[in-house]
Amino acid sequence: MKAVLLGTAAGGGFPQWNCACEPCAAARAGRLRPRTQDCLAVSGDGEDWWLFNASPDIRAQLVATAALDPGPGPRDTPVRGVVLTDAELDHTLGLLALRGAEGLEVRATATVADALRTDLDVRRVLDGYAGWTWREVEPHRPFTLAGGLVVTAVPISGKRPRYAAESTVDSTWVVAYRVEDPRTGGVLVYAPCLATWPTALDRLLADADVLLLDGTFHAAGEMGASTGRSHGQAGMGHLPIELSLPELRRHPDVRRIYTHLNNTNPVLDPGSAEHAELVAAGVEVPPDGTVVEV
Repeated sequence: MKAVLLGTAAGGGFPQWNCACEPCAAARAGRLRPRTQDCLAVSGDGEDWWLFNASPDIRAQLVATAALDPGPGPRDTPVRGVVLTDAELDHTLGLLALRGAEGLEVRATATVADALRTDLDVRRVLDGYAGWTWREVEPHRPFTLAGGLVVTAVPISGKRPRYAAESTVDSTWVVAYRVEDPRTGGVLVYAPCLATWPTALDRLLADADVLLLDGTFHAAGEMGASTGRSHGQAGMGHLPIELSLPELRRHPDVRRIYTHLNNTNPVLDPGSAEHAELVAAGVEVPPDGTVVEV
């Protein structure tokens, strides 16, 4: 199994267009590497590729990744579809940019699919462009993707997107995915949105080789300190690194990678004390375009 970290930043990317915080200023000055919004591409055979989430930056991410180049026909693409972890705008708006591709498959829980159809209306818009197949993901029930990967969704959070605040649906809003390559036995876990550390995640990591984990904020209150406005990380549905890192230390045999990094997060700076702490713990913060083989 091969995975490409197409994007590793949280919503808005890095630097964020309307932010003058210290990390964003450093990125604009060329001192820190820019990052696009979180998205993952995975393949079991090197030919059939699946996007896990579809960020608003998806076009630039696809163009920057040679493995996802189109061909051999004029409109052939190795991208077979999209698997959604949740219904957040940062993880779904890229679907609109993919509208020119025929025959893609979109997989999501019933809750997420309902939000995209009822609250955001993305499904109706896309149905007017391309003949896509929409398949429901049932938690804890494995499904197989083209290329041989076996995927299982595990509910980890009830965080719903703001646009669906009035939704009457109250079920599985956020899942993590366990992705297994039966040919190698390799297991990758993708959890870019984590409100708390559930026991289900410990069970997922018991046989995992790689974990891609929500690293949005480093500390509670970080975003408020950078913007001057009050923000609660609990309300935003992201467990800060200062609380998840102790949990990661209990899984030293897993390759542990933080992704979905907010523009205010000090770990974006390789010279920071916060980044050094991760390095000392054996935890990675790799850049966009990093290839992970499992």
